[in-house]
Amino acid sequence: MLIWVVLWLLAGLLVAAALAVLALMLATWRIAANAERLVPACGKFVEIDGNRVHYVEEGDGRPIVFVHGLGAQLHHFRHTLFGRFGPGYRLIALDRPGSGYSVRASGATGRLPEQADIVRRFIEELRLERPLVVGHSLGGAIALALATRHPAVISGIALLSPLTHLEASGRQGFDLLYVPSRLLRRVLAYTVAIPLSLRYAQPTLRFIFAPQAVPVDYMISGGGWLGLRPSHYFATSTDVVAVERDLGEIERRYRDIAMPAGILFGTGDQVIGEAVHGEPMLDRIEGLDFERVEGLGHMPQFAEPERVVAFIKRIAPRAFADPH
Repeated sequence: MLIWVVLWLLAGLLVAAALAVLALMLATWRIAANAERLVPACGKFVEIDGNRVHYVEEGDGRPIVFVHGLGAQLHHFRHTLFGRFGPGYRLIALDRPGSGYSVRASGATGRLPEQADIVRRFIEELRLERPLVVGHSLGGAIALALATRHPAVISGIALLSPLTHLEASGRQGFDLLYVPSRLLRRVLAYTVAIPLSLRYAQPTLRFIFAPQAVPVDYMISGGGWLGLRPSHYFATSTDVVAVERDLGEIERRYRDIAMPAGILFGTGDQVIGEAVHGEPMLDRIEGLDFERVEGLGHMPQFAEPERVVAFIKRIAPRAFADPH
């Protein structure tokens, strides 16, 4: 009799667990469907080595390519900076594969050289003539990888709050995204990750934007809802795991960068510290245009878009005048 009671209890627990997982999967599907309804795809698509890349562009003239950071998407530039440059520039912002509406190729690792190679292939596919590359946060690390691996493809780099150095405490604040197991990453993406992300969205955003306030229209106009989808979580977690494999090697090649380069960094950045990732670059890249902004946080394109546009336009003439 006791064995049967135990078996019934185990069966009940299994059924309860299965129902809980099913509920999480349904909640994830509903949240993701709502995200795609609120922020639909708005650009064009191009196939790059098995990656389906979503991008938007505006204007005519010398090309500027925008590469977003961890867990972000192209609206971080489209919403904040497009429309502010005036004539003479062709602005192109892409969703990095796995982010936004771009689909990452099966088996892709998310490693920095791999992502830099995809940006290079994107530039070639669109027949862009040596664009200036603007990289924010993790996108800054990818721009640096591009500058060290494929310097002939681009004319310069303008970095906003860039990730530049490998830190022992680099995972701090991103512990829930550091999931080395690809299988576990996939399971979490389709069960608990998205409902939890929605639950803690506001404190997470306050941390990212601090000390500035989160823009009231961020979730829709800034594309924030797009991060609440399984594919986006999976790609973001993959990026967190992959970044520490290559950043140290890229660091050792910064002195090889000879193209025009600039960095804009806020001293109030709580996500990536300016003292570690900003100021040391003055000794690593010759002729670096370094702009330090007191009290500015990690999202300068939202907090001070005009300053960011002026910074990029200051780098652009040097970059586009480079004859090499």
